[in-house]
Amino acid sequence: MPRISAFYGIIIFMFYDDHNPPHLHARYGEFEILINITDLSVFAGQFPPRAFGLLMEWTSLHNDELLVNWNLAKELKPLNPIAPLV
Repeated sequence: MPRISAFYGIIIFMFYDDHNPPHLHARYGEFEILINITDLSVFAGQFPPRAFGLLMEWTSLHNDELLVNWNLAKELKPLNPIAPLV
């Protein structure tokens, strides 16, 4: 599970050759959430409201980079790190 970014205690990662739809995994403490990259919907898990807001801001800022990483992961290629939210 390659880590692609981390900020404010939130860790973002993707699995190689994962199932569709294109999505990211994020952890914050004991919380885990899966976010659909194409429409930013949550399809599993939950986050506390403040962490969720930060995650959604970051995801919307880096959507194109996330889709590139998704395609790399499907091809079992190394993923690109993505800048954290600052």
